[in-house]
Amino acid sequence: MLKGLEVVEECGSVPQRTGPLNRVCDVLCAVMGLFFLWPILCVVAAAIKLDDGGPVLYKQVRVGRNFRRFWLWKFRSMVPGAERAGPLTSSGDTRLTRVGCLLRRYKLDELPQLFNILKGDMQLVGARPEVEQYVQMFRPQYAFILQERPGITDPATLAYRHEDQILSASQTEEQYVEQILPAKLKLSMEYQKQRSLLSDVGILLRTAAGLIA
Repeated sequence: MLKGLEVVEECGSVPQRTGPLNRVCDVLCAVMGLFFLWPILCVVAAAIKLDDGGPVLYKQVRVGRNFRRFWLWKFRSMVPGAERAGPLTSSGDTRLTRVGCLLRRYKLDELPQLFNILKGDMQLVGARPEVEQYVQMFRPQYAFILQERPGITDPATLAYRHEDQILSASQTEEQYVEQILPAKLKLSMEYQKQRSLLSDVGILLRTAAGLIA
C-alpha cells in the first residue's frame, strides 16, 4: 500500500488535460447516449419493476471531485435494503436479483450515471467514485485522484471488470481493502498522470468492446 506522504510528494497536481473540451465531449456523449439508449432504459426499468415490484433506481452517496459528496445513480440490481449488509458484492451474492445478475454482467446498471455526467458530478473516463469509508482509508491517493471528476470507466475499471468474481464471500472487505482497491488506485493514478483526449477515446472503445465480448 502506498504511504500517504510519498503519494503526495510523488504525484503533486494532476496535469490539466480534462478542460472545457473534455467536458463538452462528455456532455455531448451523455446526451447522445440517452437519446439512442432510451428504449433500453425503458426495457430495463420495466424488467426491474416486474421482477420484484421494488424501486427501479438505486442511489448512494459517493465522494467526487475535491471530496464533494454526490448521489450516484444506478439501476437497482439487488434486493431493497441490501446496502445494510455492506457495500461490496462477492461471487454468488444472494442479494442480487434475477434481473440484477444480467444487468451487472453487461454493466447496464451503470447507465443512469449518464445523468450524473450531465449534472457535472462525473465524467466518462475517470477513476470510479467510491464510498466515504474507503476514501478515508486511502485519503492521500484520493487527494490526487479527486482533483478530477470521477468517471464511469478507466484502466482500473477495465482490469477489475469482474471484481465481484474475485472477491471471496468469507473475506470480502479484507480482500478489497488490502489487495484490490490499492491495485485499482495505482492504475487510476498512473493513467491520470499521462492521460489525453486520445487515450480517453481508447479507454471508451475498450470498454465498449468488453461489453459485447
